[in-house]
Amino acid sequence: MSLETVRLSQTAKDQLIWLKRNTGLTQWNELCRWALALSLRDSSTPLVKEVVTDSNVEMSWKTFTNPYGDIYLALLKQRCVADGEEPSDEALARALTIHLHRGIGYLHGRSDLRSVEQLVSTATG
Repeated sequence: MSLETVRLSQTAKDQLIWLKRNTGLTQWNELCRWALALSLRDSSTPLVKEVVTDSNVEMSWKTFTNPYGDIYLALLKQRCVADGEEPSDEALARALTIHLHRGIGYLHGRSDLRSVEQLVSTATG
């Protein structure tokens, strides 16, 4: 497990397909960044600790983060520390996976999410 490649579960892929269709955002990485930010904003511990990344969707860390890789890495490190974990490579990769999947679930659970404007409102509300 590493941060070099971001992989998704089949469930997350299916949820992202729905989100792409309903929000108008067409890029996996854009939706995934929103999802990660939403999950990291929630101070509760994700219930799911292990995610099977069994879909054919994967992207490089660089594609996922665009020019903001250092910021996302710092956010993941901060979350590991807040959760009482040493921010090792393995802990960071695990945090990325579980928070990304939780955030995708959050977004998918919003049946009223039908535009980019509503996505922004969800994130800033």
